[in-house]
Amino acid sequence: MHGHLLTDIAVAVVAATLLALVARALRQPLLLGYIVAGIIVGPAQGFGWIAPENIEPISELGLILLLFMVGLEIDLKKLRDSGLAVAAAGIGQFTLSVALGLAVMPVLAPGLADGYGALYLSVACAIASTMIVVKLLADKSELDGLPGRLTLGILVFQDIWAILFLALQSELGSPDVGALAWQLAKGVAVVLFALGATRFALRPLFRQMSTRPELLVLGALAWCFAVVLLSSAVGISKEMGALVAGVALSTFPYSLDVTAKVVSLRDFFITLFFVALGSQIPRPDLATVLTAGALALFVVVSRLATITPILLWQKMGIRGSVVPAVNLSQISEFSLVICTIGVGLGQIGPPVLAVVVWTLVITSVLSTYGIMHNHRVYLAVAPTLRRLGLTDARVDEDAPKRHGREIMFLGFHRQASSLLHEILLRQPGLAERIAVIDLNPETREGLEARGVASIYGDVSHLDSLQHAQVDQAEVVISTVPDAMLRGTDNHRILRTVRAMQPKARVIVTADTWALARRCDRDGAAFVFVPRLMGVEQLAEVVLQALDGDVALHRRAVRARITGRREVLP
Repeated sequence: MHGHLLTDIAVAVVAATLLALVARALRQPLLLGYIVAGIIVGPAQGFGWIAPENIEPISELGLILLLFMVGLEIDLKKLRDSGLAVAAAGIGQFTLSVALGLAVMPVLAPGLADGYGALYLSVACAIASTMIVVKLLADKSELDGLPGRLTLGILVFQDIWAILFLALQSELGSPDVGALAWQLAKGVAVVLFALGATRFALRPLFRQMSTRPELLVLGALAWCFAVVLLSSAVGISKEMGALVAGVALSTFPYSLDVTAKVVSLRDFFITLFFVALGSQIPRPDLATVLTAGALALFVVVSRLATITPILLWQKMGIRGSVVPAVNLSQISEFSLVICTIGVGLGQIGPPVLAVVVWTLVITSVLSTYGIMHNHRVYLAVAPTLRRLGLTDARVDEDAPKRHGREIMFLGFHRQASSLLHEILLRQPGLAERIAVIDLNPETREGLEARGVASIYGDVSHLDSLQHAQVDQAEVVISTVPDAMLRGTDNHRILRTVRAMQPKARVIVTADTWALARRCDRDGAAFVFVPRLMGVEQLAEVVLQALDGDVALHRRAVRARITGRREVLP
């Protein structure tokens, strides 16, 4: 008799944490640490400290939340506007990769390509890891360059292909054209229901809930599980239901805040999922390792063979065509999800899943270094491609593009409203360079009427600030006094923003002289003291901060707050 659920979860979490620290020290994706932790504590080839059947039902929540958040991050508007190059690469890469896989899998994976094995292996090898790619490109600040934008666009198309495969997956066992068509029709019906509900019912409901952030997150999760239950009831996989639920909410202005707040919950449960997965992986024999190595080589070659020619054809230049292929040279955690479901449906055996897991391990390790050195790969192949008559994209096309919101307000109340008015009164053209992060949905319409971006988000939450790209701002302003802030204060905002973007000029508000001196000492570009100055003066400081240094203003205020002794502090 194995241990209780609580004991198994505790052992899994402790082991995952320790191995994740090792993976981080080796600059490897954390999910590899989770899988190795499962191998060590599981019964298949480890010490048998946990019973996978105990934590599997709990870990399934991680899978649902993972797919829900993948859906939340699929921006349909951006996909629509992504351009012909991304669309061509997103469609061509997957279809050509699967076709190549079906042709070569009997040779690369003999004994595993029978039945649906070749199809599962081909689909698994055709999808890259959003989790790994986005993290590594963000660390290198390459998300906004031309190769980064192309990479992200292709990843979105891969997620959509995965959704389509999930919709048809349960009917692969009886590949009757009518049955597949009926399954696809049910999937389309669920999608239409979700999109219709978000447009006509959920939008006003979520607008009401947005005044209470904790209720908004709970409502988003309730919507997710409602669609999951609906999908299960009509015979579609729960995983597809979670994806559809996320995609349906992705156009809401609240999706960013929901994503930021659900991510911790997702990370906990998805950790259990990967530990449970690792705990059931059998000890690999030489044939498994060699097959995984062959599939890893196929992934790298197929990416270069499918992505690079299409992007060259679309005149994306050598760098814009080679670097995305290098960035995407790994298989996805989504591949594990698809193959895990396939094993559950009896369409493939555990050996196929084991090979996919080891292929993920190999490609993740290799692609980590590949992404870190993608520029060197480009430099190595560029001379050969130039001799063939190919050229690079123009410099301005390849330069990183910022989101254009150099001034960001954290919180929006009466002081911020007056300050914004004063700034736009002096320079109306700045509206398109300003963004506001706030939880009050009532301000959104007024801000957007003035051309100012309104982002629904909690300024006390680090993930909300990261998703809102505060790290790209040049001037960050907090005019909300501490008494009105919940879960944070101006000094904490100052430290958080400076940790995210040390070069940002951070302007914070202080109600007390002690707080003003503390913020000034800890690096605030300017401390706004409402009892000492007005928004007209602050507007001049903001404009000066946008153009350069505010040292003169800062020294003037410092002289007034240093040593000040009043009856009330």
